[in-house]
Amino acid sequence: MTGVSGASTPADYFDGMYRGTSDPWDLAGRWYERRKYGLTVASLPRRRYRSAFEPGCSVGVLTSLLAPRCDRLLATDRVPAAVRAAADRTRDLPQVDVERLTVPAQWPEGRFDLIVLSELLYYFDDIALREILDRTVESLEPGGTLVTVHWNHPVAEHLRTGTELAPLLTSVPELQTLTDHRDPDFVLHTFARRHPDGRPVLSPAAEEGLV
Repeated sequence: MTGVSGASTPADYFDGMYRGTSDPWDLAGRWYERRKYGLTVASLPRRRYRSAFEPGCSVGVLTSLLAPRCDRLLATDRVPAAVRAAADRTRDLPQVDVERLTVPAQWPEGRFDLIVLSELLYYFDDIALREILDRTVESLEPGGTLVTVHWNHPVAEHLRTGTELAPLLTSVPELQTLTDHRDPDFVLHTFARRHPDGRPVLSPAAEEGLV
């Protein structure tokens, strides 16, 4: 993994972002975010998921869009204000649980068939990023889906852009790349956890016998 300068973004940065505002990045208002979330959800190769995990859920805008595709969705964030906002946004979605949790130091038990890492990985240094990817692979069921999407412009608090994260993600041996979308503003990938016996994970068309 290519080294980066500086340590992971400190916790007080996130606390400060939520101080005095309920949605510091205007995730619920900007057309950019609505379009990106639409593409994120559209990239999911399965119609429905049994158990999903979304760390770094912020105020729960993407959470609310993922929920109709999931039997159970665990959404987490490290900032109490974000957890409260996400819980309020999803209060009418009984399949959603919102909890305070800090990755990678804390990680939920169990296995998931969907993990969504949205606007998260660029905050972490090499060691923490490797731990998150290792925990993601360990938690993801064979054939399960991993979605990653990240802003692709330099930001002082970000250690990498979406383009710089891409080769690190696509080189994880346990992950099979399904979608590689390069937008001018963000990079979106969907991956599948490879089957232990080496069988490829089928595309949606192959699953339905179209190819």
